Formats: sequence, structure tokens, C-alpha cells
Amino acid sequence: MKATGILRFALATALIGLTAILLQARGRSEIVPKPRPLSSFPAQLGSWDSTQIALDKETLDVLGAGDFMERIYQDPAGKLPEVDLFLAYFASQRAGDTIHSPQHCLPGAGWNPEERDRITLALPGHPPFPANRYVISKAESRRLVLYWYWAHDRGVASEYWAKFYLVKDAIRMNRSDGALVRITISMFPGETPDAAQQRVLPFTSLVVPLLDDYIPR
Repeated sequence: MKATGILRFALATALIGLTAILLQARGRSEIVPKPRPLSSFPAQLGSWDSTQIALDKETLDVLGAGDFMERIYQDPAGKLPEVDLFLAYFASQRAGDTIHSPQHCLPGAGWNPEERDRITLALPGHPPFPANRYVISKAESRRLVLYWYWAHDRGVASEYWAKFYLVKDAIRMNRSDGALVRITISMFPGETPDAAQQRVLPFTSLVVPLLDDYIPR
């Protein structure tokens, strides 16, 4: 393992340990929000209609105690590929159920990572925030994945910064809730990640303004 990898691992371990100690100490009075269930997230966004994806028991067991939603949104004109939207919300991360990075679960599902970049999403109605851009492939298929961690109207790309803010918010707000937002689209043959990103940004701009309604500020 490279030195930077060791440092990141040590930092993540320290943050997780500090979070566990802090939240256990404050567990009796922790504020646990009760937002709208993710199942009520709009099935139609703009002109996009969706189909609900039922998560199997094995997947739910891996994810842990949280609220989850996955929908496939279709362009009614049929001109654009489907968009897969996945939301995972944890009202409390005190007991050890924490957000899983897609970098860990996607390879386990048979998808091979090709490229990974850090981008900035500058969407109408919200200050810019960092997100991860991940290109994955399986056989002849390629997909673009955008994902970020969301809590209290704040988006971050780094899971280490997400852990840092988890500790900070536990101290400041006595809350440990947070979420993962993941958007996935199929890429056209020969399409660049930049081109695929531009295609999905209009859909992403429909999602972000709704997040605070289901993931409390």
C-alpha cells in the first residue's frame, strides 16, 4: 500500500473510531430526524417517468439500517438512455451502519473501474459542490456514475471529509444522519466522460433541489 493510501486509511479509521466514541457517549440524547420516506420521492422529474427497482434482501442486509430508493428514469421520447437514481439515507450512524462507497460495491457486482475523477457540480439554485465521476465497464457496456455524500444541504465527494463532517455535526447538532446520492447512465460507444456528463447534468439539476425535502438540512 502506498504511503498516501496508508495515511488515508489511518485517517478514516481514526475518524470512524472518534465518531463511534463520541456518538456512543451522546447516544441517549441524539437527535434522529424523521424525514419523508424516500419511497415518496417524485416518480416523475420534468418529463422523465420512472420505474421503481425493488432491492433484494441480500442488498438490504449489506446496506444496513437505513432508507433506500432506486428508480430507473426514462425519457418519454426514447432519445436518451435511462438514468438510474439511487438514494441511501441513514437517520443515525451511531450504531455502525454507515454509508457505503460505490467504489466498493460496483466492482463486486462485476463492473470494472476505468476512470475516476473529481468534478464540481454547479447547478441552479445551489452553491457548487464536489462530486465523484466514475467510469465503469462490463463486457461491451460502459457507464458513467456520479455520486456524492449529502448531509444538511452540504455535498462532498470525499468519504473522509464525509466522516469529518459526521463528527463535526455530531458535536454541533447532536445528529449523525447523512446520505449517498448516486446517478448512473449508460454511455454511447466511443463517448467521452465529459460528453456523458453533459447529457446527465439536466437530469441532475432536477434531483438536487429536492434533496432537502427527503434528507433533512
